[in-house]
Amino acid sequence: MRPYQIDSTDTRVYPMGLTRTEKGIHAAVAAAAKECSLLLYAKKQGKNSGKQGEPIRIPFPEEGRRGLVWEMSLAGDWFDGYTYGFEADGKVFSDPCGTAFLGREKWGDLAHADVLLTTPVAEEPFDWEGDKPLQIPYEDCIVYRAHVRGLTKHPSSGVQEKGTFRGILEKLPYIKELGITTLELLPVAEFQEVMMPEHQEGNPYGKKEPTGKLNYWGYAPAFSYAAKASYAGKGRNASAELKNLVKELHRAGIELVTELFFTGKETPAQVLDIVRFWVREYHVDGIHLVGSAPAWILETDPYLADTKLWATSWQDPKAAPGRKKHLAEYHDGFLVDMRRALKGDEDQMSSLTFRSRRNPAGCGVINYMATTNGFTLMDMVCYDQKHNEANGEDNRDGTDYNCSWNCGAEGPVRKKKITAIRNQQLRNAVLMLFLSQGTPMLLAGDEFGNSQNGNNNAYCQDNEISWVDWRKQKTNGDLLAFVKHVIAFRKAHPVFHMPEEPRVMDYRSCGKPDVSYHGLNAWKPEFESFRRQIGIMYWGEYGKKADGSADDTFFVAYNMHWEPHPFALPHLPKEKQWALCFDTSDAAANGFYEEGAEKPIKDPKKYMAPPRTILVFKGVPNQEEEACTRSKN
Repeated sequence: MRPYQIDSTDTRVYPMGLTRTEKGIHAAVAAAAKECSLLLYAKKQGKNSGKQGEPIRIPFPEEGRRGLVWEMSLAGDWFDGYTYGFEADGKVFSDPCGTAFLGREKWGDLAHADVLLTTPVAEEPFDWEGDKPLQIPYEDCIVYRAHVRGLTKHPSSGVQEKGTFRGILEKLPYIKELGITTLELLPVAEFQEVMMPEHQEGNPYGKKEPTGKLNYWGYAPAFSYAAKASYAGKGRNASAELKNLVKELHRAGIELVTELFFTGKETPAQVLDIVRFWVREYHVDGIHLVGSAPAWILETDPYLADTKLWATSWQDPKAAPGRKKHLAEYHDGFLVDMRRALKGDEDQMSSLTFRSRRNPAGCGVINYMATTNGFTLMDMVCYDQKHNEANGEDNRDGTDYNCSWNCGAEGPVRKKKITAIRNQQLRNAVLMLFLSQGTPMLLAGDEFGNSQNGNNNAYCQDNEISWVDWRKQKTNGDLLAFVKHVIAFRKAHPVFHMPEEPRVMDYRSCGKPDVSYHGLNAWKPEFESFRRQIGIMYWGEYGKKADGSADDTFFVAYNMHWEPHPFALPHLPKEKQWALCFDTSDAAANGFYEEGAEKPIKDPKKYMAPPRTILVFKGVPNQEEEACTRSKN
């Protein structure tokens, strides 16, 4: 047995878990027990590294107990060749605060699902090379939400390291080309994907064996201080892999925000410590709080004042003094209202104008038309009903309220008329998202029509239902081209992503309100319940480009009705005229006209908007006025 000595002279305050000290190590763990011990195991390599031999058992001294916390400092220099766990009254358990684990290197390993997870005593140092979070303002962010495994696991992904952190790095050129500024990842902490009987509520007779299902999403109790081992390549360090991903994303100008799931059993102090740990240890740009997290404890924390924090709601959202806003709401409000407007439900124009404008001064808003829980963007226009039979719950799971419309037939079809309507509705949905003031979030694969075959609750589907099918890039290449153009268009025109919510008034005396609403006639908005049309004008003087120059003026005509309607556009200064830059009904042009090649319109007093169409008009130089001026000179 190796010699060790308890250092009773060490009175410093240490965090929970194992900490390296100048003399050796310090261990601290919470356990409601009469006796507690630190267990040290000799490291094992190979196929069954999760199996452990007889450990070295070092009891915690009674005098080191504070409440339910047992702690001690050990002097020695031989600990590096070991992993560790704990034992309380004969029950062996893993360190809840462990930062890395052996035993979960293989995803979905049913045979070793219940094996003890041990933590290496020593961790490899990581060179950040001066890396820091990017702190991109919300108004400049384009969020891309992805699952680490699902993004690249499909054979069509074309990457070598499928389903891993390195797989994401291989897709980095594509993500950057798409125009993404912020990558959001579903939980990457060490969760147990193999579902055990305790995960099945109301089943007291379940055997302590894997159910056969996998918790693919990761919304489950987790070792919240450790990166998921199976998301690293074989034989590699998950912590180092994730840190390297963050560093490389930052070099490419892209942020990383990760979800952290909380069960509600954590104390506020634990939640605060976990979030701070991820910000400090992994340099993440933000945390999306999911589950039952006490978000209020994080609102005013000075340590997190520059960190993006996303939650369903906040008690008192406001920016820290002298800093940009860092809190943001993240919920389905935009999705529900905009989907209903998209499919032409009654009484939705007020909701459309509210959602397209909303961007409070003290809090960001994350907008999306599709997210992990629910239909993908493509399924939103292909299915009226959920199709979750593959989940094994007789299609009872998942929401019945998808606010979707299948455009005339359920599921995949070959009818050109239905396909054309679906493609037009997809273009409409993309414009509704990216022309709204909040921060847009795009679900990975939606840019090229990824489908889950109508499954709106694919929490247990670790297969082609949930994996992004990259073959759709070719199948739906027009949609991908449209999305790229819309993202670039939004970035180029600040009137669609202003720092604060438009006031619907001319508070700078520019001649027109920053944003104004119009009906079929200019300056006469109509919000009756039967209306399915609205016009929104964005006055260019209120949008300042990077060089300080004013943005262009735009008029967006939404006709969500299944009938055509004429719009009378507001007058522009005589040196300007209206020209079309988007027409989602124009399939031949793929719904848009390139910058500088907009289509001037002849009669702005009565422009007919086709059914289920969004038109975007831009104020461009008046060619006739310019010609007249040149002739006079």
